[in-house]
Amino acid sequence: MKLFWQKAEVQKFEHAKDFAEEYNIGKKDFILASKSTYEAYFAALGLEAHVEYKSKYGKGEPTDEMIDALLADFRKTDCDRIIAIGGGAVIDMAKILVLAGDYSAEEIFGRKVPLKRAKTLIAVPTTCGAGSEVSNVSIAEFTKLHTKMGLAVDEIYADRAVLIPELLTGLPYSFFATSAIDAFIHAIESYVSPKATLYTQMFSMKAMEMIMEGFRKIAEHGEAFRMNLLDDFLTASNLAGIAFGNAGTGAVHAMSYPLSGVYHVTHGEANYQFLTAVFAKYQELDPDGRIKELNSFLSNVLECDADLVYVEIGKLLDQIIARKPLHEYGMREEEIESFAKTVEETQQRLLNQSYVKLTWQQMAEIYKELY
Repeated sequence: MKLFWQKAEVQKFEHAKDFAEEYNIGKKDFILASKSTYEAYFAALGLEAHVEYKSKYGKGEPTDEMIDALLADFRKTDCDRIIAIGGGAVIDMAKILVLAGDYSAEEIFGRKVPLKRAKTLIAVPTTCGAGSEVSNVSIAEFTKLHTKMGLAVDEIYADRAVLIPELLTGLPYSFFATSAIDAFIHAIESYVSPKATLYTQMFSMKAMEMIMEGFRKIAEHGEAFRMNLLDDFLTASNLAGIAFGNAGTGAVHAMSYPLSGVYHVTHGEANYQFLTAVFAKYQELDPDGRIKELNSFLSNVLECDADLVYVEIGKLLDQIIARKPLHEYGMREEEIESFAKTVEETQQRLLNQSYVKLTWQQMAEIYKELY
């Protein structure tokens, strides 16, 4: 049994300039970046790399069409090294560039072709949530299916994960909040995963502790106080990424995918909708398993009774950013059953990693509750 695996070497730099100089970025480097971040922190450095902006390929989360267009551009270059500077969408797209061959996104994500690594990847996160810089997972929406699919293979791990807290200073508050909540979800879902081990749980616990303590400070002192905590949140996101990269995520992520696929709700915000409801359902279905240990740990962090953990988490997160009912995104009541059945049909990888493997009927109950 494999207990733990961490491929990417994790590094930290105070400033973008320090990173660029250390890595001697040049003509053989292909940079995929968020345009606003690159222009704010890297453009003035005059790097000679081949630079493409994620916005060239589309808005929002990656799709199969966006990845195919990126692959076409990359294959026209002779670059050896890929540098991804951005959030989870940028890093997830860049991961596919490391693979050999002229295959399409559909062939790659569908595991219809051999997956062999051919390039070096350096991942530089600009949010505090995705954890993609240390995971072996890439997520994309498949436009014809109207849902997301995940590729989880060791061939797409980044070689190096580079943390630069400076890059988070321009992150709008809403993106900061939803990405940090997503990091918490990575940590809590991986903690109760059947694949969790003592090693992965250590990373999960520290990430949850850092994020909850940070949120409590922001709730007390206001949104602007996050600027004092960017290093902490970036580190916590990285720890959570290591945890879920080994143990996986579960039903929270699975249930969010139709909402993102059909109504284009951003990944972190979509996950947020299902966090407390899914864990309350877990608690109802199997209160004496690993969730009992989790509740005890979180009750100490939150200074509340173990039975009230998910109520208190909900209250705290609502102070960070308000959660909306599903119908406000455009979801229709008649979609409750179809969304639940779609998750059961397309997200078995995630459902098998859940604390309790939910049926479509149980997921429909959660959708109805949140509608």
